Amino acid sequence: MGKITLEEIVDQVNDLPALPHVVGKIIQLTEDPDATAQDINKVLNQDQGMTAKVLRLANSAFYGFPRRISSITDATIFLGFRTVRGIVMAASVSDLLSEEMEGYALAQGELWRHSQSVAMASRCVAQYSKFIGMDVAYTAGLLHDIGKVILNTYMKEAYKEVIDKAAADDIPFMQAEQDILGFNHAQIGARVAEKWNLPEDLVEAIAYHHQPEQAVKNKKLTAIVHIADAICLMMGIGMGVDGMLYPLSSESMQLLNLDELAIEQIISNMTDLLADEETFAV
Repeated sequence: MGKITLEEIVDQVNDLPALPHVVGKIIQLTEDPDATAQDINKVLNQDQGMTAKVLRLANSAFYGFPRRISSITDATIFLGFRTVRGIVMAASVSDLLSEEMEGYALAQGELWRHSQSVAMASRCVAQYSKFIGMDVAYTAGLLHDIGKVILNTYMKEAYKEVIDKAAADDIPFMQAEQDILGFNHAQIGARVAEKWNLPEDLVEAIAYHHQPEQAVKNKKLTAIVHIADAICLMMGIGMGVDGMLYPLSSESMQLLNLDELAIEQIISNMTDLLADEETFAV
């Protein structure tokens, strides 16, 4: 199979739907110091389907709020603007990430489950390592594999070749993907994040989640997503073929002051959180 061109990829990225208007508006509002919970409520209520998803996620065990959250205004007041922004982003990409990814040996819904789990693990790792932007970490984890949605089409044809190369050369799956296709899903994911006008450090975390040492803008954020991804693969969530030879960066572990005990603690916390199916309902 011949290598695909950057133009083909860019066309595919351009064909990807833009983030819903509602999401863009929520991102703007959560950055506006004068915005109120009622403003958020007003915007989200324009999209009933999105509102239902946001409330379902807000009531999942992950956020652990002691009583039922019944309105967007309550969600914003109790959980905070930034948390609601992350939940809105999750609600808006859940359908896109729920499709079958045949090129990555991921059944329908598996990429969504993996993405949402990495988002949750990113927030846990951020909390554990006292990283200030827990909700940015959640969104970066959520979108880390968005490039697979684009490359899936090409990977259907190249799948066997990539698998064989990874096994024969004893290299990580993403390296084989790069060698065969000329691109990898992390690079393409960064293109998607750029198209959606997401912040630069988020674009970088997606681009280098397999190679966190290469990050320059926000090394900690990239390290968090890398470790969260590895944790979810250790737990067998969304393995697909990407879990083959996933090297864990010792530099990232040091940067975040994590040791094996910390990883075990996060895995233990995650096990409880993942039992709640509301977290994955789309």
